[in-house]
Formats: sequence, C-alpha cells, structure tokens
Amino acid sequence: VKPQQLPDALPAYIRFATAKTVFLSISAGTEIAFFERQFGRDVAIVRSMPNLPASIRHGISVICPNNCVTRRQLDTCSALLNAIGEVYVISDEGLLDAVTAVSGSGPAYVFLLIECLRKAGESAGLPSELAARLALVTVMGSGQLAIMSNDSPGQLRRDVTSPAGTTEAALKVLMGENELEELITRAVEAATNRSRELSK
Repeated sequence: VKPQQLPDALPAYIRFATAKTVFLSISAGTEIAFFERQFGRDVAIVRSMPNLPASIRHGISVICPNNCVTRRQLDTCSALLNAIGEVYVISDEGLLDAVTAVSGSGPAYVFLLIECLRKAGESAGLPSELAARLALVTVMGSGQLAIMSNDSPGQLRRDVTSPAGTTEAALKVLMGENELEELITRAVEAATNRSRELSK
C-alpha cells in the first residue's frame, strides 16, 4: 500500500505483533517509529528501501532494523530481499533518506539520461530507432562494465577519453559550467530533503 494508506491498513496486522514476528517494510519515507506506535516498541521492525530494478532481480536494497530484531530475523529479511538483488544492512535509519535519493529514485535519473542521449542522437541526425538503441545499450553496457571492472568509474572514463578527441570535447561540456556533477548533487539533495519531509 502507499504510505498514506498505512494508518488504515496496519490495524489488521496488530494481531500478528508478537516476539516471534518480524515486520519488513518497503514503504518509502515511513520511519520505524511509526510502526512501533502501531505494533509496540517490543516488536521487531525492519525498514528497507529497495529499487525498481528489483523487478528483474538486479535491484539493491538497504535495510535498517530496530533494536528488537534478532540476528535470525535479520538474516531472514536479508535472504528474502536477496532474491531481488543485493542487500546492505545499516544501523543509522537517518541514512535511508539519502539511500532513497540515490538508489530508490536513481533509476529515474538513468532513464532520463537514456532519453537525453536518444534525443541528442536524433538531433545529430540519427534515425530515431537507432538513436534509441544506441543510448539504451550504451548505458546498459557501461553499467555492466563498471560493475565487472577492477577500475573505478573515474578511471574507466579517463580510459575512453583520448586527448583532444570527441569524448574530451563532450566532457568539457558536461564537466564545465553547470556541470553534471553539480546537477546530480542538487537532484539527490532535493530528493533527500523530500524523503525527510515525507517521513514527518
């Protein structure tokens, strides 16, 4: 259910709130304290933030347990989420707002990049279908290379950038005034702040 529907939905689950039960939430912006008010402070709650690539088992989830969660319960929740991708455990719930901004909202940033590459390719004279495929496979392949390579993304970027070549010309635009890094930083900051607002 959507976060705003939780107050109506959760009362039906109160009967399950015992020491043997762990509740795993994937509700964005909904703090552990909210569930503790519903179920009691002595009930195990694990808050998680998965992302859209979970739908093809290439997601990444970050989970945060409250103090009542046992090792076995945490392992159970991790195993469940491992079925849809990687899982990381944190103890500072406050970090989940930034997690939401980077990996929860992050797929939308990548989809926007694909859209922009396609449109730029079309503007440069490429047929629409070819521009779309070039953009899509380039982003997919580059991401996979970054995962598989022992080199950092920064080094991979430098490797493909020949001095005075085409890539360098493009990067001078992306890394110049109003650089991409600044835009992404501002975007993640905006998403982080909005996640904090939604949790109030």
